Amino acid sequence: MPVDLLLSSGFLAFARQCGFLAAVEDAGLDVDGVFGTSSGAMCGALWAAGMSAADIAEELSRDRPITQVRPSLTPWRGLLGMGPVLARLRALLPATFSDLARPFGVGVRTPGGHAAWITQGDLPAAVAASCAMPWVFVPVLVDGIAYQDGGAVDRLGFSGWRGLRGQRSVVVHEVARTAGIDGDDDLQGLCVARSPRSGASFFSLGDFAGQLAESRTIAAAALVEQR
Repeated sequence: MPVDLLLSSGFLAFARQCGFLAAVEDAGLDVDGVFGTSSGAMCGALWAAGMSAADIAEELSRDRPITQVRPSLTPWRGLLGMGPVLARLRALLPATFSDLARPFGVGVRTPGGHAAWITQGDLPAAVAASCAMPWVFVPVLVDGIAYQDGGAVDRLGFSGWRGLRGQRSVVVHEVARTAGIDGDDDLQGLCVARSPRSGASFFSLGDFAGQLAESRTIAAAALVEQR
């Protein structure tokens, strides 16, 4: 049966997300749609665009995060700008959501402070916006609207996803909270893989390989239990 993947936010949790996606590949799941917030949006977008979990891990572990941002010229809007991140995403991703082979959604915070899913338009900009933590990063314009990290208002976005996708089957990856807001969603009866926090910082992603392997094992166990 086809399933959606729902990837929560997690501060620089690229290794955690890649471990989860590697377990999905190992299990041979029939994935219909992919939906993610923050690090879940970035890894999920690259995976939906056709990159393997291993290739995503190689790409995102190559540089220290601090090298991918720049001081903001408008610090009252955010201390850092995401220009280099957006440029990198434009090189790696298709231009629009409609260019992907499967449904994809990005969890964001609207200018009014509400959680929302973007499912069409400028794909690289939407992914960058989903990673733009309020006050830390300047908001990112997506088709003329300034969005920020959806994890600041809803780290998983389950109810919003359900509103988009109805009663489809879903496999959830929930990374333990570093910042942002956890929803009060009832996930009982769903297949949920829960990974620890990344422990990463802007200066180091930490034990990337170890984190990936741990989350891969956690997700594999969750998938076995679901069957």
